[in-house]
Amino acid sequence: MDEQDRLAERFEQDRARLRAVALRMLGSSAEADDAVQEAWLRLSRTDVGEVGNLSGWLTTVVGRICLDMLRSRTTRREDLLDDTADANLPPVGATAVPDPEHEAVLADSVGLALLVVLDTLTPAERLAFVLHDMFAVPFDELAPVIGKSPDAARQLASRARRRVQGQAPTGDVDQARRRAVVEAFLSAAREGRFEALVTMLDPDVVMRADATAVSYGSTAEKRGAATVAGYWNGQAAEARTALIDGIVQAVWAPKGRVRVVLAFTVVDGRIAAIDLTADKDRLAELDVTIF
Repeated sequence: MDEQDRLAERFEQDRARLRAVALRMLGSSAEADDAVQEAWLRLSRTDVGEVGNLSGWLTTVVGRICLDMLRSRTTRREDLLDDTADANLPPVGATAVPDPEHEAVLADSVGLALLVVLDTLTPAERLAFVLHDMFAVPFDELAPVIGKSPDAARQLASRARRRVQGQAPTGDVDQARRRAVVEAFLSAAREGRFEALVTMLDPDVVMRADATAVSYGSTAEKRGAATVAGYWNGQAAEARTALIDGIVQAVWAPKGRVRVVLAFTVVDGRIAAIDLTADKDRLAELDVTIF
């Protein structure tokens, strides 16, 4: 076994823990996998002979990668709505590789309510809380990752802890339930589970689309659980959950650009309406945060 093989074997021993760190930081299964892969690439280019604690080194590397990804989200959101719609875009929900494990991983490994609260933290607060409180990274090791002193890192973690420990307000709990419904619907749509879709929809559900969404390939209006489920069955590959003006909804964002907002009306745990908005002027008025 050569040195690279030994390094790969050593990395595999830490992979699950590193992915857990990234998942709690990013709230996205796909992005967590990307962060872990980037950590491996950096490790493969590093002289590990100079690394005293490889597990600790990998944790801080993943932390830095996640911090950069969280910060880039803020920058990217500023650019999401700056282009006009592409005339040749595929129908809403078409193309892209689905990630059927995403919702289950989030629910089981992180907890939807916790994710809702974590999403209210700044990137630095989130990193400080996750690495210190969840993975016991000392503040003197954590501080360089976020570019702060150990005392400042401790204050960030403390501030984040107060928000998380708190009794998440009822609104946050309701948001977590909304997110569970929306993500379950999107997952069933991607995986083509028609019967599951029908059960998530109110029998009298109505789906409406504005003129721009219709130009992308949607239908102006559909009614009834079976009809709406049939429309979404096997679709939604590019749809992602998002906070729209502070409420959990979803967006269609091919190549990372928000083209359509999917606003769900949830009543008693079922989806009673889905409104598709793609008008550029309307989208520009919305505060959109993609999970």
